[in-house]
Amino acid sequence: MHENIVQLKMKSQKDGKNYLTDVLSTKGILRLIESIPSKNAESFKVWLAQMGKERIDEVFDPELAVNRAVDYYRSKRIR
Repeated sequence: MHENIVQLKMKSQKDGKNYLTDVLSTKGILRLIESIPSKNAESFKVWLAQMGKERIDEVFDPELAVNRAVDYYRSKRIR
């Protein structure tokens, strides 16, 4: 896993200075989460799998994505 980690300079929220920070790609992050053996991580893994399934379903039925976007927009509107 460590061969996939790169360092980028990122600005600190505390002091505003740039520091080299370890980062991973999205694929790397998902692989890292997958490798966590803790029972506490299991609920997050299940949620992540559900989100992935929903996005894959949206690829095959774009109407699902449109409906999700509309629902999200409606939930954020100021009334």
